[in-house]
Amino acid sequence: MTPTTIAANAGTLLFVPGDRPDRFAKAVAADPDLVVLDLEDAVPAARKGAARDEVVRWLAGHRRCAVRINAPASGWYADDLAAIEPYSPIVMLPKAESAEAVSEVGRRVPAVIALVETAEGVLNARAVAGATAVRRLAFGSFDLAAQLGIDPADREALVGVRTALVLASAAAGLPGPVDGVTADVRDSAKVADDVRYARRLGFAGKLCIHPNQLSAAKASLRPTAAEVEWARSVVDALGPSGISTVNGQLVDKPVIDRARRILRQGAN
Repeated sequence: MTPTTIAANAGTLLFVPGDRPDRFAKAVAADPDLVVLDLEDAVPAARKGAARDEVVRWLAGHRRCAVRINAPASGWYADDLAAIEPYSPIVMLPKAESAEAVSEVGRRVPAVIALVETAEGVLNARAVAGATAVRRLAFGSFDLAAQLGIDPADREALVGVRTALVLASAAAGLPGPVDGVTADVRDSAKVADDVRYARRLGFAGKLCIHPNQLSAAKASLRPTAAEVEWARSVVDALGPSGISTVNGQLVDKPVIDRARRILRQGAN
């Protein structure tokens, strides 16, 4: 698959610190949809240069991954982008706040995942989603919550933000966005519940910070058995006109489109 396709379709995205090359292969072996080599939050300032060198060495032999570079306002951004550009990786851009900033990256790499994690980024989410080479929005819930002075686990406080990212993605023709991390790396039930909640809102992916989270995230991103059964009943009931009823409920084009999307998701 191309970087564009991978970025658009990835359901589980697993971060691994860029200064821990001993974990790179382990992250791949954990089988996320996309490994994200992290040069930003997971790497202390004193290790930024060493982490960049390790990531470049990995990219030379392994192209199917993403790199979270440092934010445009940081002192490491330009060097990060210049170092990885020759390898054409997917880039996750933190603190994505404007179409101009994201497009600058998009002109140099094939695919960008724009990490929206500030109030400015949320307010400009539609423009960010439409920027050059953006294939996905992702939600940086912890950074935004810190800026707003709220608990990142408070769903009610952040439901408006999540909805804004879903709407911005849909308006730009992008797949559903990728939801933020779950802090607890041992509680699979918590991960599953967070993913199911985000999926109900229209999200289609999950940022993970430990391999332990992958199994629960993958399972919860798939349609439930009841959803698949409903979708099959809709498709099976189609008449020549494409309009029918199922259990007394009207089935028209939007309902059919949703049913077919569920069946596609269930087949993956």
